[in-house]
Amino acid sequence: REKDDKYKIRMPKLRMVKEYKDKRKSIDDVERNIFKFKKNSEEKSRKREKEEKIFRETFMYDKDISVINTATAECTVPSERRVDLPITAGEPLDVIDVTEGRAVICRNSEGRYGYVLVDHLNFR
Repeated sequence: REKDDKYKIRMPKLRMVKEYKDKRKSIDDVERNIFKFKKNSEEKSRKREKEEKIFRETFMYDKDISVINTATAECTVPSERRVDLPITAGEPLDVIDVTEGRAVICRNSEGRYGYVLVDHLNFR
């Protein structure tokens, strides 16, 4: 028995350098963030579909939704009615359809739809 212990190879415990551990953790976090991004994009697409469905029901809109033009809001305007789109100054908007009068149907970056007066928009 003593001879066996004598010739037994002992492997030292390998210790990781702290910097390497931190680097490895950050790589793992990046990989995890990729999966979170996919989950968030799925949630956003579901939310956009829901907003589109509400828009079609509210406005009785049966045409294809296509962006005619883009504009930026010149001033902040709260919504007075349910069909009006609240806008903030400098917010980019997609113009979906032109209506009779001074209002146009717009979509904001969150995917919400509503009427916006042409007077509040800048088409540059």
